[in-house]
Amino acid sequence: MTTAEPGRTPAETVRLQYLASATGDMDLWRSVVAEDLEWTESAGFPLAGTYRTPDGTIDGVFAKLAEQWDDWTTHDDSYVADGERVVVLARYSARNKATGKAMQARVAHSFIVRSGRIVRMEQIVDSATVRAAMS
Repeated sequence: MTTAEPGRTPAETVRLQYLASATGDMDLWRSVVAEDLEWTESAGFPLAGTYRTPDGTIDGVFAKLAEQWDDWTTHDDSYVADGERVVVLARYSARNKATGKAMQARVAHSFIVRSGRIVRMEQIVDSATVRAAMS
């Protein structure tokens, strides 16, 4: 397992977060997020709200995505880093389990990284595309 280290750049820490979530390695994911993590899913997104702590985010976001979607994937296309802030332009792709509909939605994630750990994430997403696949 690779772990987060304070010497990593913020962008490297964020890349590890995407790798961990893509492979389901929650030990790695926990190693790159802070205990006081704030994880905000956009208004309009099915899981909208702010989740606190790693456990709150795993239970409130990752576990629910796995319940509702097959092959949920975040394609992290490009990174813009400025100090402790890292903005990632990305795409979600998945197939809704209830409807069988596939979707691809554009998304941006804004991260704040301090001492090698993500302390905050804010999602901005095309939630209409996600919701359309659910109905």
